[in-house]
Amino acid sequence: MAAQNPENRRFHRISFDAPCELHWQDQVWSTEVLDISLKGALVERSEGWSVPLNEPCELVVHLNGHEAAIVMAVELMHVEGHRLGFRCQYIDLESAMHLRRLVELNLGDPNLLERELAHLIE
Repeated sequence: MAAQNPENRRFHRISFDAPCELHWQDQVWSTEVLDISLKGALVERSEGWSVPLNEPCELVVHLNGHEAAIVMAVELMHVEGHRLGFRCQYIDLESAMHLRRLVELNLGDPNLLERELAHLIE
């Protein structure tokens, strides 16, 4: 699979190092977020990970030393070595507010944020 040109991306990836948990069926893996966007996340692959592609999972990204969290219903889209790529299927309002603020702070351009939000609701 060819890598997508970063200029063609609708959603900017934000490098973000944070602890997270991946939940699938009755299993939970603790790992780290590598980057995150309004449409998904890339995380470090945990030892013992064996979830097939296109499986629904839940991603819980811990913020502020576990005081807050971004919780997303995600789908596993790709596995690249020690990285797992997830697409967001659903995010609750509180988590969306946390994610929006994170993206806003890292983009530094309100126009870019508004454009990404417009793409999200297309």
